[in-house]
Amino acid sequence: MTAATAHGTGTSGTRDLSWRTGFEIELLAPAGSDRLVLAERLAATHRGDVVRSFHTDSEPSPVAGVETFRHLSPAFGVLDASGAPVARLVDDVTIRADLDGTGTRGHRGWYRVLSDDGRLLRLVERHADPSAPLASVLDPVAALFGVTVDVRPGSARVNDGAGATVAVALPLPPGRERPCEVVTPPIVAGHRAALARLLAPARELGFTVPHEAAVHLHLDAGPFRRPAAFANVVRLFGWWREHLWTALGTNTACRRLGPLPAELLDLVSREPADGPDAWGTLAADARSTGLTKYADVNLTQVVAADPLRDTLEVRILPGSLDEDAIVRDAALVEALLRRCLDDDRPLPRPAAGTPVDVRSALTDLQDLLRS
Repeated sequence: MTAATAHGTGTSGTRDLSWRTGFEIELLAPAGSDRLVLAERLAATHRGDVVRSFHTDSEPSPVAGVETFRHLSPAFGVLDASGAPVARLVDDVTIRADLDGTGTRGHRGWYRVLSDDGRLLRLVERHADPSAPLASVLDPVAALFGVTVDVRPGSARVNDGAGATVAVALPLPPGRERPCEVVTPPIVAGHRAALARLLAPARELGFTVPHEAAVHLHLDAGPFRRPAAFANVVRLFGWWREHLWTALGTNTACRRLGPLPAELLDLVSREPADGPDAWGTLAADARSTGLTKYADVNLTQVVAADPLRDTLEVRILPGSLDEDAIVRDAALVEALLRRCLDDDRPLPRPAAGTPVDVRSALTDLQDLLRS
């Protein structure tokens, strides 16, 4: 028994969601295809358009003395006939295992723009045309610095007047056109049907679930900006981590997951502060615990003083191309988070020393909902 079977099987047994939810679903295009193929199919289905843009990501740098390279890669937004967003299809650098030996460098002339400074990359994104060819994409950036672009076979570089590199454009590495993270706008109702309209075309085109895949949920952060509710969320993903991973079938090959900081669990175990700024005090203290977005639950925007994205992000759902399974897993998460909003009922710890298998994990979580 899995989290999916706990909520029924088949379309008729699928429980839909009641909260506004955004999804990030990691897929893989078949060899020789790419995420633009799916974008064009979705646009045709919705009688809309595809708009090319840049997607920002980062990864460890192979260059000595540079810790991280940030880059812009080809992304494709799908709009319906009215101009409303349907989905955005982007790369995901954590998808790697299935790419070995596939693809060609610079597929379709696609490229990445790299920089070791996030501020400079944001400047590039603001001024560069994502549809421009590699040789000229950095021309507007060079004009800002009063220099010219150094264009060579297979690369373009902008250095400032002192010779320091601003950004470099290089052909997309082989296979990097195939990862396809489907990012939905917030879905208010009819979640299963909305996901089916995205995933059915992907299945028809031969897209698959990559080895490292996950599904992420984005939920409104506002309800969790209360000390008792926030403490319950921390207890849920801290104390009940093994149960959640087992019940949901979290992909152990998925990258960028991890436990919440022990300091955060200690923080919510203390007597909560009183007064009109109790939440502000707790949020500031939480920010100092080493909280990171690359955890089972991303709470960074919940406690941020000035959130960039006003969501709580759950990152431990397994990868899937099945809208029924995704919604059933999300329904379990939604029910548990709803339980966290009960300010008068702190979540208890799970019983110590009890073996955790799928059946017992689901039973314990269902008991937790009633506790």
